[in-house]
Amino acid sequence: QVQLVESGGGLVQPGESLRLSCAASGSIFSINVMGWYRQVPGKQRELVAVITSGGSTNYEDSVKGRFTISRDNAKNTVYLQMNSLKPEDTAVYYCNADVRRFRWSIIVDEYWGQGTQVTVSS
Repeated sequence: QVQLVESGGGLVQPGESLRLSCAASGSIFSINVMGWYRQVPGKQRELVAVITSGGSTNYEDSVKGRFTISRDNAKNTVYLQMNSLKPEDTAVYYCNADVRRFRWSIIVDEYWGQGTQVTVSS
């Protein structure tokens, strides 16, 4: 089994920063794409940022220039540095990973973390 554990959420004022972390553990051979998604009540979960094992990144337009995704492949950990936070960034943030669990299998499974609340309010 594979577990994703997020940390770093909280309450901040507009313009402040937060850093989210997500560590994957368990039966892991390799992880291709890792990413962050967010969801507010009544809306669909949306992509925030993703990063491949090679370091290629993609961002949702509203966070470009403010958020930075990075990862430590040796630690199976992905980070999201969030600067210049806005009230509209308030959401539950979820970590996501596409995991190949075994060397002898090409099957890739998708896993999600439990979510961490980010609230931006004055």
